Amino acid sequence: MATSFRGEVRAPDFPAGLDWINSDHPLHISEFKGRLVILHFWTLCCINCMHCLAQLRELEELFPNELSVISVHSPKFPREKFTESVRDAVLRYGIKHPVVNDRGMRVWREYAVRAWPSLVFIDPENRVITRHEGEINPEEGKKLLAEMIEEFGQSGQLQRQPLRFTQAATSETLLAFPGKLAVDASARRLIISDSAHHRIIECDLRGNVRHIIGSGVGGHLDGSANQARFLRPQGVVLDDEQVYVADTENHVLRQIDLVHGEVETLAGLGGQAGMVATPKNGMAREVAISSPWDLALDGPRLYIALAGTHEIYVCYLDRNGLELFAGAGHEGLLDGPRHDAWFAQPNGLTLQPGRVLYVADSETSAIRAVHLTGAPEVHTLVGTGLFDFGDVDGTGNDVLLQHVQAICADGELLYLADTYNNRIKTLNPVTRTVKTFAGTGEAGFKDGPADEAQFNEPGGLAAADGKLYIADTNNHAIRVIDLATRTVETLPVR
Repeated sequence: MATSFRGEVRAPDFPAGLDWINSDHPLHISEFKGRLVILHFWTLCCINCMHCLAQLRELEELFPNELSVISVHSPKFPREKFTESVRDAVLRYGIKHPVVNDRGMRVWREYAVRAWPSLVFIDPENRVITRHEGEINPEEGKKLLAEMIEEFGQSGQLQRQPLRFTQAATSETLLAFPGKLAVDASARRLIISDSAHHRIIECDLRGNVRHIIGSGVGGHLDGSANQARFLRPQGVVLDDEQVYVADTENHVLRQIDLVHGEVETLAGLGGQAGMVATPKNGMAREVAISSPWDLALDGPRLYIALAGTHEIYVCYLDRNGLELFAGAGHEGLLDGPRHDAWFAQPNGLTLQPGRVLYVADSETSAIRAVHLTGAPEVHTLVGTGLFDFGDVDGTGNDVLLQHVQAICADGELLYLADTYNNRIKTLNPVTRTVKTFAGTGEAGFKDGPADEAQFNEPGGLAAADGKLYIADTNNHAIRVIDLATRTVETLPVR
């Protein structure tokens, strides 16, 4: 019995010699005969791919007996070709299904893929049904799969049984992929977004834990510190006894009262902007946002880097309002008036209060500046485009970074976490000169003199009292650089 969804072209098999994660053996398409399969072509830096993982998770949970998802990692940046980097991303994002490292883009070419993310649907006879580029609305995906399942079920082609796969080992460390930091030297306080543990940690500057905020179970729940739930939080900012949190995968901002140990939702709907219809501006709890990644506080204005929509928003804490501040919503690098400018997955923010907001624009490997006084313009300090990246110090357009994710103002300099180059760099915003400050460029875990130290995809920075604090994400550690002696130490968080 033919079905309207029956594919016409045989799905190419996976080439030999590729590395697999969440599977104890190299998989073949034939092993999935009798099931619907979605091949998810992604790269670990891509915010739309991250959204797609969450969307696919809903489909996997709804159709466990009929559907299998395989993520094919086809890298954009050189750093993403390493299987260890992909494995870290699998653990960081909580991926349970099999993942293959398509480091040479062979599977990408076999399936004629053109964009991240792309979904290729394969029928129970191992034939390609169709290809979908971009994210998928979960409700539309559920409807589509239900129709496929009904038709293939009537034809007797579905086996309807769950498949089990091995899981990559998770971290047993106190921190799991820490994302961002905030520090208050006068209160001897360091705030850490313990991202993969879905919680926020407050410790003193010697690493002694004072409070853990969040139950450690992923979700969205307000209330007491030990009951509240976050979902892979990133950006944190301190304002006396208040902590503001970019609760990234919940698509909301949260507020923590450290005195009373209470968590509440400050802004956002809990649904991803673009998947739910809301106004662009309005009351903070009535506007949907998408993947808030970092925060910067300037008086009553809380600036938000929305990685998911390539925009900068501002939350007015004194009147509970949420408005678009900069960005046209297009992914790319375009300077000009702030509402016309293009960003590309902004991951880091820092301020010269009242003067300039600096943005780590990760997908263009660029540093952008948004002027807060005078003409409301955006201009680029370093970085030239979506596919221009490398590891080159210098001045202006000669500089090449690789997926820079964090930025921190301290004195006359900006410190950068040049994430995929595993380095900490300085940028003089006046001369546009970039210099390597710490890190050899090789991924590793080594303290000591700055030019001998090693990091592994650092993603967060905070500076205070002559020290630079670093969220060394893939090392599950907090590192500290003494800016005077240029010595790197690991903070013993305990």
